[in-house]
Amino acid sequence: MIRELGRPGDLGWVIQAHGELYASEWGWDASFETLVARIVAGYAGGHDPVRENAWIAERQDGRRAGSVFCVDGGDDTAVLRVLLVVPEARGHGFGARLVDTCLDFARRSGYRRTRLWTTDQQATAGRLYVSRGFELVEEEPHVGFGAGQVKGQTYVLTF
Repeated sequence: MIRELGRPGDLGWVIQAHGELYASEWGWDASFETLVARIVAGYAGGHDPVRENAWIAERQDGRRAGSVFCVDGGDDTAVLRVLLVVPEARGHGFGARLVDTCLDFARRSGYRRTRLWTTDQQATAGRLYVSRGFELVEEEPHVGFGAGQVKGQTYVLTF
């Protein structure tokens, strides 16, 4: 199931899950977890519920399985942030459902486009974004959070 973020522990789980997962899968250091913490804190510290929302994917047993945030990027642009699906929940459609939930919200909220930033290491997510109509509009070298250089990628979907 996909539900709105808001239960005790949700915010901390998003930060911890990102930190642990990206360290184990990509060798990223705590600087990435710090970035996620800033994103989550910014949302928690005062988001506009009409224009911004966040969701948690849950397995049938109630354990958290993933997350996604939709935040206002200005200029009629929603920004899809902190998409994550834990390894044991992959292959069950959580990622697609989280992205679709975010995009549906962005459309209903009156945004004209959605933007996101990722890296070339997240190729599965990149394919998901393209399948939803996103276009890769920019690639640039990026220091990969303590794990060497990666390609930063910006995707945009216009409604």
